[in-house]
Amino acid sequence: MINIHSKRQSPTPPLSAMSDIGFLLLIFIMLISLINYRKEAKVEYPEAHNAEKTEALHEIEIWIEQNGAIQIDGQYMSDREVENFIVDTFLAQRDTRIHIIADRNTPYRNVDHINRILQNLQYRIVSYDVKEQL
Repeated sequence: MINIHSKRQSPTPPLSAMSDIGFLLLIFIMLISLINYRKEAKVEYPEAHNAEKTEALHEIEIWIEQNGAIQIDGQYMSDREVENFIVDTFLAQRDTRIHIIADRNTPYRNVDHINRILQNLQYRIVSYDVKEQL
């Protein structure tokens, strides 16, 4: 009598596909790291004698360029758009901290302009980013 039942082998992953999976994981990690890339404008930070580090769970960074252009999340915005963005953010998360980041050569009137917008909105959680003097 002939035994026609073959031995059942346990399944094993094909080893030739492991390098492909590793390569795809590497591409996936590289793409994810690009998505979380922080958008920021090139500024030369002003120096401060007594800098204090602050951290908050929710933060907005307002970048002010030398010519007075305002960027939030990598997008240029007008005064009205800045106001609407801050109000919408405040309504969503009341503990959001606003960071004002300006180049050291930015005229103070441009920074004061943002201060006045925040004063009109009665926004009180604001910090100014500076470079600590060494």
